[in-house]
Amino acid sequence: MKIAHEAPLSIFDKVQQLTDYDYALVHLFEENEEYYNTFVKAKKDGREVLLDNSIFELGTAFESDTYADWIVKLKPDWYIVPDVLDNANATIDSFDSFMLTYPDLPGKVIGVAQGSTYDELVACYRYMAYDSRVDKVAMSFNHPFFQTMIPPLGNKYYRMMRGRQKVIADMLRDDIINQDKPHHLLGCGLPQEFTEYQNHKWIDSMDTSNPVIHGMKGIRYNDYGLNDKESVKLFTLIDEDVVACWDDIEYNIHMFREMCNGKATVDSAV
Repeated sequence: MKIAHEAPLSIFDKVQQLTDYDYALVHLFEENEEYYNTFVKAKKDGREVLLDNSIFELGTAFESDTYADWIVKLKPDWYIVPDVLDNANATIDSFDSFMLTYPDLPGKVIGVAQGSTYDELVACYRYMAYDSRVDKVAMSFNHPFFQTMIPPLGNKYYRMMRGRQKVIADMLRDDIINQDKPHHLLGCGLPQEFTEYQNHKWIDSMDTSNPVIHGMKGIRYNDYGLNDKESVKLFTLIDEDVVACWDDIEYNIHMFREMCNGKATVDSAV
């Protein structure tokens, strides 16, 4: 599983050395020239770059015309088509409209499966997973209905983790997953979630700031991961000088990779 961690600019190059590709938030291009130029350099250096429409950060996807302009300018390897949080039909409509309006953008296409229930998510997933225009399917970590998929144990981040695990397991059981198409996992609640997916070769990539955020707070992962999550969005800290926190951040990044790709074990912490 290829891993990217969003990080403040002060440690961006250090994090690059420990990750497989770079994950860009388009709305920061508008606000921060240094941030944009960091990804221009990444492309020149041969790094794989994925451009996100910033829906998690903004609540709604970045404005389409300007987003398309940034795609043309940066030429990312991948870009996420604008979606609509927890709304399957609106996401499908948004995808179709964007692809019709901008059919020849540089880079490969990522379509996001959205929905407010399991059935709605499956319907949107099927649309993306079996559409030839979609090169990769993305699945989010924080649909509210995930928290209702398991008994009411633990905090909301534990339920988010277990909810996405159960949804993926159910989709595999129901023969819904298109294992011939690569998948991307958007974010995470708790890092130990990914030990569940070590044998899922169709999950090609994921992104999260989780190990960076917790390292910045002086919180190191336990052997099993975390009991709870610091609710901070990394983009609000993009200009923070966090070099002094590097040891904790580096430790978490190494632990996270083991959880995704082997060696680490997990014991449920509720």
